[in-house]
Amino acid sequence: MYNLLITAAQLQALQAQGTPCAVLDCSFDLMKPELADGFFVSERIAGALPAHLDKDLSTHQPGQAVNGGRHPLPQREIVAQWLGGLGIHNGMQIVVYDRNNGHYCGRLWWMLKWLGHDAVAVLDGGLQAWKDAGGALASGPATPVSSPARFELKAPLRQLVLTDTVSAALGQATQTVVDARAGARYRGEVEPLDPVAGHIPGALNRPFTENFTEDGRFKSPEQLKAEWRQVLAGRPASSVVHHCGSGVTAVPNLIAMELAGFGPTALYAGSWSEWCRTPGLPCAQG
Repeated sequence: MYNLLITAAQLQALQAQGTPCAVLDCSFDLMKPELADGFFVSERIAGALPAHLDKDLSTHQPGQAVNGGRHPLPQREIVAQWLGGLGIHNGMQIVVYDRNNGHYCGRLWWMLKWLGHDAVAVLDGGLQAWKDAGGALASGPATPVSSPARFELKAPLRQLVLTDTVSAALGQATQTVVDARAGARYRGEVEPLDPVAGHIPGALNRPFTENFTEDGRFKSPEQLKAEWRQVLAGRPASSVVHHCGSGVTAVPNLIAMELAGFGPTALYAGSWSEWCRTPGLPCAQG
């Protein structure tokens, strides 16, 4: 079972062995979401299924949402139904990837952990790594699913934190908020997506892009451990709550901490997009 990262060679070996496996393409563009369907149609791993950030990994129906912000999580039951409709069941090894240097596929990795499914891994290096390894590719519309499956919910394996919890513990040593956005957005110098610029007071800044090498693979566990120790500066890893703009690109920070050996940490999925829209909550700049 792969439950964190998987290499292209390891995925090829699983497929050659006939291991029950589902591969999902999470390619996206936050600034141009209309491109996502085209990414999948133009080029993907052969046999991959589409996982659209706006349509599948978020909900815009308030009655179905677990949290607020720009990409609210659907209720767990809704996600399980979607997975089953794709023919995915609990006995499968699931692999998620994108063509964006791992920026978006972590969202589905985290969601599956939240549903209680441990056998899910991010394809390290994404689509480019697969192509470099000579992996089979496909194009064109998705093939209709011939046999839906049952995906059973189990106890969550990762912690979801909501706005009330973050605000109640603000400034306390029991909570270390880590903001995964770029430094300029964290400082409030620019804000291309949300109505207010800035950050949650007291939050640390670790841009999620700093976890990757130039080729889109995660840095080594040793390097990540050294870098995250510097970020935390003595604060306990168990106190960390990750967030970003809308709960998507914070996940690479969460994965990086696990690779570094710190263990699972919490995700504030509503993130800045929910925080800055919530009346009465403080916002900081600088």
